[in-house]
Amino acid sequence: MSKARNAADSPATLPDLDSPAHIQQFLQLFYERLLNDPELAPVFLEVAGIDVRVHLGHIQAYWEKLLLKENAYHRHTMNIHRALHAKQALTDRAFDRWLAFFRETLANHFSGPYADRALQIAGHIASNMKEQIVRRPAPSPAL
Repeated sequence: MSKARNAADSPATLPDLDSPAHIQQFLQLFYERLLNDPELAPVFLEVAGIDVRVHLGHIQAYWEKLLLKENAYHRHTMNIHRALHAKQALTDRAFDRWLAFFRETLANHFSGPYADRALQIAGHIASNMKEQIVRRPAPSPAL
C-alpha cells in the first residue's frame, strides 16, 4: 500500500469497485496516470490515437462487464491490441508499467472484494497480452 493514502482513508473507508460510479472514478484516476506517463501516453495518444472520452466509455463498459456482469461491451480486446502492436511493437515493459499503475491506483483509492477481483483480472490481462502479442511471432504471410 502506498504512503500517499491519507490516514482517514483506511481500507475500511475506501470505496470498492462495486458500482459504475466507482469504476468511472477509478478509470479517471488510472488514465490520468497513464496519459501523463512519458512511456505510455504516446502509445495511447499517438500510436492508438484514442479519443480519451470515447476510449473511457469503452473501458468503462469493459470493466462493468468483468466486475458487474453488465453486457454493454462487445469488442474483441485482444484483436484491438494486436492491431496496435502491428503499428508499434508493444513490450513486456509497457504491460508491466500499465499493471503497476493499475495496482497503485487501486491501492491508493479503492479496497474490497471487487477491487481485489479487478487486480486479479488486470494481472491476467497483462499476462495474456504479453503471451499472445509480445511473445507470439506474427503469422507468416501465405506464399
